[in-house]
Amino acid sequence: MKRPFSAALLCLSLLAGPGLANGSYAEREEAIAFSREMQEKHGFDSGELLAALARAQHEPRVLELIRPPSSPGTRSWQRYRARFLETRRIESGLAFWQEHEATLQTASERYGVPPEIIVAIIGVETFYGRNTGNFETVSALATLAFDYPPRAQLFLRELEQLFLLAREQGRDPFTYYGSYAGAIGYPQFLPSSIRNYAVDFDGSGRIDFDNEPADAIGSIAHYLAQHGWARGEPVAVPALLAPETNAQALIDIGIEPALTPEQLANAGVTPATAYPHTAPATLVDLASPGAETEYWLGYRNFYAITRYNKSSFYAMAVFELARALLDQYTPPAR
Repeated sequence: MKRPFSAALLCLSLLAGPGLANGSYAEREEAIAFSREMQEKHGFDSGELLAALARAQHEPRVLELIRPPSSPGTRSWQRYRARFLETRRIESGLAFWQEHEATLQTASERYGVPPEIIVAIIGVETFYGRNTGNFETVSALATLAFDYPPRAQLFLRELEQLFLLAREQGRDPFTYYGSYAGAIGYPQFLPSSIRNYAVDFDGSGRIDFDNEPADAIGSIAHYLAQHGWARGEPVAVPALLAPETNAQALIDIGIEPALTPEQLANAGVTPATAYPHTAPATLVDLASPGAETEYWLGYRNFYAITRYNKSSFYAMAVFELARALLDQYTPPAR
């Protein structure tokens, strides 16, 4: 697998022209150190990697998008929810489910993740493959690794993983496109997640997140299973809080479910619907300006969704979109 990758990098070095342009990533000390480390750790040719980095472009737009806003607005669950719980996304999700019903059912049976959860994640991430991103991934990750100090180490690792992925797949590393943060294809996996959790679910002999929804479906289910999804267990239920409940103290315990039903009851928190579940939960707050805060109990499966995106808003949007899809889904006629 190494030979096609090396040939691709050789072509890139020729395209880069004689010598390196002033200011190219290949001349940066950090990039030179990166190429040497890749040679020592993984057997890459450091010269070929520098030739590739000479081709990478600095992407100012990537830096604009990754930086926190200078004047952040107030977080609003109602506003966030409305982006995903809307008619077009639900209708498109139902169509996607019908088109890929057999694949979704197979993935659900194998990994224990309900079809509607898989569909909802693809719907939230990329509108069922319509919005996968158009940033060239080597350039996006190089920009973040070498020009965004707050998270440089994270994106340097992802750049390393991208070159390893390209070598394993026998692909030119410059053929990957995705989000400004380096997430790729239907499921928006980072290169490290592709290498660790992606599966060739359609049995084609390769993992293709650009053109094969089946690989995305199986990989999302596998990812959630590997991060603790429990077959048949709940995701979240609404919570009722007594007037004396110190909600913030419970929330500060963290997103991982750690509060037993007894601890919650002693703190004045009970499920709003009768549910005889005895597993630990976390208290989730969904705040919106000018509206009463929603409180939910999130269980292990809620936590599994937050491993995909570490946001309670995200996990709840996936959960609610999944419920809306399940409520309206009609299997295709046989």
